[in-house]
Amino acid sequence: MAFGITRDEMKAWKASVSRGEIAFLTHYWLDDRFPGVRTVTKVGCSDLDKLANWCRENGLNPMYIHRRAEFPHFDLLGYRQAEILAKEKRYDQLERFRIRPYEVSKKGEGVSGRERTE
Repeated sequence: MAFGITRDEMKAWKASVSRGEIAFLTHYWLDDRFPGVRTVTKVGCSDLDKLANWCRENGLNPMYIHRRAEFPHFDLLGYRQAEILAKEKRYDQLERFRIRPYEVSKKGEGVSGRERTE
């Protein structure tokens, strides 16, 4: 369940993704599979090769890209989310959602993408 973003923010993200840009959208999120995780960042791009290269450049497995027809994206969670948002200078998202790069544990909730045991 996603919450904490506006309709305009979602529209802007979708427009950027559709233009083939690497676009970031962070929102609050609850999923029982990830206890302790309260946010997710969707990194989207309609150019799958570009998105896959972005994943590899950031040490992420492109196999976990959600290949949605219109809005392909990679979900960032936990400590990798914090690290990458800081690396990408997305300070607005770090601050707004109170994501602390150096306070997020690398145990349990520290998963990136869908790399976990289901």
